[in-house]
Amino acid sequence: MTKKDIAKNAVLSLKKEYPKAECSLQYKDPFHLLIATRLAAQCTDNRVNMVTPKLFERFPTPYEFANSTPEEVEEYIKSCGLYKTKAKDIVVCSKMIVEKFDGEVPKTLEELITLPGIGRKTANLIMGDVYNAPGAVVVDTHCIRITRRLGLHDETDMKKIEFILRDLLPPDESSDFCHRLVMHGRAVCTARKAMCENCCMKDFCRKKL
Repeated sequence: MTKKDIAKNAVLSLKKEYPKAECSLQYKDPFHLLIATRLAAQCTDNRVNMVTPKLFERFPTPYEFANSTPEEVEEYIKSCGLYKTKAKDIVVCSKMIVEKFDGEVPKTLEELITLPGIGRKTANLIMGDVYNAPGAVVVDTHCIRITRRLGLHDETDMKKIEFILRDLLPPDESSDFCHRLVMHGRAVCTARKAMCENCCMKDFCRKKL
């Protein structure tokens, strides 16, 4: 079975197992998702979802963030971890969105990754979830772990993994596939233990074989 075959089977199996593929971060618009994703670095999505309602009530758009200070933002995000760095990035990022992009979240990956604190993972999430761009691959810890166990790659570099998966996955399925990997990584193929007996991909997974 080729890697392309494994990828195709993985897409179909996960789609059947998790019909509803969606981001676990709660957001109302592209900017809110951008900020929520930045907060989620080394923090659980559940914790971020607890923090963002009050944060976005105080700072509903990039304009309010741009006119604030990192110290002011810190007060709302302390429980997210690394809050000083995140607060600084959010304020500078918001200023850049206001000044360079007229208050709108950029619509290309190349522009998104120019924003402070925004890497390829966040940029791909925005491209896939907000702009429905084909071929958006969100490489997080679940994606790295499960796709390696499946035998799709033997890499640790996130950018290399992104491009490998982009070549293997159907472009219109890649974004949803990554969301389903998160669900599967939390429920079955965990970091501590791969519960292969309960896995919908056990018949073709290289780890199981």
